[in-house]
Amino acid sequence: MKNNYYLSGQRGATLVVGLIMLAVITLLTVSAFTLSGGNLKAVGNMQFRNEAIAAANMAIEQTINVNFSAIDHASYPATVNVDIDQNNTTDYVVNVKAPICIKATLASIDPSALSGINSNVTSPSDLLTLWEIEVEATNLATGASVVARQGINKRLTLNEYLTSTC
Repeated sequence: MKNNYYLSGQRGATLVVGLIMLAVITLLTVSAFTLSGGNLKAVGNMQFRNEAIAAANMAIEQTINVNFSAIDHASYPATVNVDIDQNNTTDYVVNVKAPICIKATLASIDPSALSGINSNVTSPSDLLTLWEIEVEATNLATGASVVARQGINKRLTLNEYLTSTC
């Protein structure tokens, strides 16, 4: 008889407390998933941005190696396909604008001083030119895109300078 008395006196208080605790734990779990999902999206966006910058830099490196005195502006904007993860599929399409000559100055270096930093100057009449290269890299899967600009110095001979767009 004593056991029946104790059971009838509790009236389900443990059940109510248990349900409240279960609801609190559920809310904490849902909010944790929501916060981690936002962080995951932010990290993914940063990764796509960094990959786009890497793809843009690859296209800039290819453009730097072009003979600037023989640039055909009709072939620009040029398109460079980049496979960033090397799985034989194009991940980024990079549009390269024609390099723009910002300025050109005469090297005016004494021919007897053509050593060290100036050793690649072939003549005292070489020109030091400043060029700007602009590219836009776009991820084909996500649409993430980045515009990158790079300034470079190129030494041109007088003949190269006269045939260039500078």
